[in-house]
Amino acid sequence: MPHRDEHGNDCRLELIRGELKVMSPTKPLHGIICARLTSKLGGFVEEHDLGEVFGAETGFLVERDPDTVLGVDAAFVSHERLATVENFDKFCPFAPDLAIEVLSPSNTAKEMDEKVALYFAAGARAVWVFNPKRHTAAVYSSPSDVRTLGEDETLDGGDVLPGFNLELSKLFAVVKK
Repeated sequence: MPHRDEHGNDCRLELIRGELKVMSPTKPLHGIICARLTSKLGGFVEEHDLGEVFGAETGFLVERDPDTVLGVDAAFVSHERLATVENFDKFCPFAPDLAIEVLSPSNTAKEMDEKVALYFAAGARAVWVFNPKRHTAAVYSSPSDVRTLGEDETLDGGDVLPGFNLELSKLFAVVKK
């Protein structure tokens, strides 16, 4: 959720069990990777008419009383699940089918483990966590079932997006001019 802090600086917020968590704006590498993921995923989902892809900071209500709203870096939600949303002016009342996070320097392993668990508890079918520094992707099919892919490997969409492929070397290649 975009927001301004008490000094008027841009910041992002997540609501974690009723407490607002302020996060700094992301750096260029994070933005590039998020944009590439959204573009590649969006093209595939549109071509196969599977649902919708959501961009960075879209909020998903993944827990109630106290509420937790997580802002994904990218996400996919199937047509079937979108049909259950009554009001698109409010947060989606579930986790996306596929939640995607791109690690920032401020993220901790404990924090990411908690997010992954929250996504699955709220109905996610898969979670991908990309590490721009290490050029890896952690592909979760449950909170405890994870495989880590290296830069020379190809990520596939599994059961959530059959036929989708992403070469990690292309994702992590940053143009330097």
